[in-house]
Amino acid sequence: MPVLVVIPARFSSSRYPGKPLVALRGASGESRMLIERSWRAAQAVSGVDRVVVATDDARIRDAAEGFDAEVVMTSESCANGTERVAEAVAALGGGFEIVVNLQGDAPLTPPWFIEALVAGLAADPEAEIATPVLRCDGRALAALLADRRAGRVGGTTAVFGKRGHALYFSKEVIPFTGQSYGEDDPTPVFHHVGVYAYRPAALAAYPQWQPGPLEGLEGLEQLRFLERGRPVLCVEVESRGREFWELNNPEDVPRIEAMMARMGLD
Repeated sequence: MPVLVVIPARFSSSRYPGKPLVALRGASGESRMLIERSWRAAQAVSGVDRVVVATDDARIRDAAEGFDAEVVMTSESCANGTERVAEAVAALGGGFEIVVNLQGDAPLTPPWFIEALVAGLAADPEAEIATPVLRCDGRALAALLADRRAGRVGGTTAVFGKRGHALYFSKEVIPFTGQSYGEDDPTPVFHHVGVYAYRPAALAAYPQWQPGPLEGLEGLEQLRFLERGRPVLCVEVESRGREFWELNNPEDVPRIEAMMARMGLD
């Protein structure tokens, strides 16, 4: 089953301009750009046939080619990462059964997250897109809630039914729980991991659909599938002792660097 991983990256982020080129210091003290760390995360996944960076910016292209990544240039009109991935796949000429969108702000994504995602989509013929979710412990939930109280989007949460099909995704912390949890206690909140696996036909159709009101309000691209009634599979993944966080805001840089130091990630 041919699998392609595309890493969409744009320079003009509204929350953090130039984010793909931000340097992150690893456990050894060596700094690497966010886009390189995301590319290295993709390279560590087994069963992947090809990895490309998709961008509309020459600065990101030059940086990616500097660490030997394959780059596909896309248009500036792409509204989000899914549209950019769809354009990149069209430029490559297809030929893949599953396309993975590893967003360029998730350098801590363990390889088994993506491997489980591909396996989950392959096993569910009804699903057109799959995405991983990670059960929050008390520590992770507290961090999400602290960010929301400070007016920051610290991450996206997901709720889903018994078959794993998504009910909703939100930048708010859902579902509400008034309980208190210890740092290592499991909670009913699932952190959505910013990775997607698509069937090519659904990915190709996506840019033709007009964004719905929920996508516009939340700024979450995957809601376009839900608003069209398309099944989105949430695949629960295990941390196996790894910490996970996305780089959404400048304040996340020291947080991610601290995580890499604790996990011994260079």
